[in-house]
Amino acid sequence: MTNPSTTEASGEPAARTPSVIGSLRSWVFEPVPLARVAVLRVLVYLFVVYDMFLVIADPPKLATVSAQLYRPVRMREWLHLPVPFPEYVQTLRVVVIIACAVMVLSVFRRLPGWIPLTAGLVAAAGFTDWASIGMSYSKVDHDHFALVVALWVLPTVGLATTADRRTGLRSEAAGWALLAIQIGVVATYFLSAVAKVRFGGWDWVTGSTFAWAMTRRGTDLGRALLDPPWILIASQWLLFIVEVLSPLILWARGKLRYLMVAGFLLFHLSTQLAMSINFLPLVVCLMAFLPLEKLIRQKN
Repeated sequence: MTNPSTTEASGEPAARTPSVIGSLRSWVFEPVPLARVAVLRVLVYLFVVYDMFLVIADPPKLATVSAQLYRPVRMREWLHLPVPFPEYVQTLRVVVIIACAVMVLSVFRRLPGWIPLTAGLVAAAGFTDWASIGMSYSKVDHDHFALVVALWVLPTVGLATTADRRTGLRSEAAGWALLAIQIGVVATYFLSAVAKVRFGGWDWVTGSTFAWAMTRRGTDLGRALLDPPWILIASQWLLFIVEVLSPLILWARGKLRYLMVAGFLLFHLSTQLAMSINFLPLVVCLMAFLPLEKLIRQKN
């Protein structure tokens, strides 16, 4: 028998009202094109190789200094990871590079599913180890959080190639992975705002934070902004407000989302031009908000 509560008077099944759990599931596991993941994999894994030589490039040097300077981040203590030594970090970098190369290859050649899964997990574990070494000598860079998240979730999607642009295949697993990366990006911005007030107080926003940064490491453009001082104070407020409101991008769609991404990219460009500070890992992960599959010709 048909449940009368789900049947209209006409005898047709009534439309069910979406439940909270159902709505949440459709948001978390929204099917997205596999080709989008394919393009993002190329960007992420190529950037990881770049990162190991030009961003977090110091583990080989750090491995040669006195072990007394080594103060492992908590994750390394939990996992009982070893004190780095030269042979260890050099081998680690080679392993990660090979794993990244396999992941990029899997985008252009359909490999057995276990190969990109294994290579992806090796790259994730290896780079997490590498990054934690670089941050166990007193300096922690918060801009790598989303990148590490990306490395751990991208292998879970399964096979994703450029050919998926032609077929138009979509995947809930891809939607979940991209959302995880997006949340990692948003967490970096939002928690940065929390940290500003928690550790610096409201003086971070109302004081001379940017002025101090410009005098310490500002470029010619940055130092030109020192006068009048209200420009930098207004910039501090603008940055703080943008970071607090950053979670809204998770629900934004279409042109509004693209405009918000452009705003974040403009911010990162301005810090590079004014203070020679870049957040390249975060910039790469911002690409998870964009329809990257359009970069692939549909007649691939």
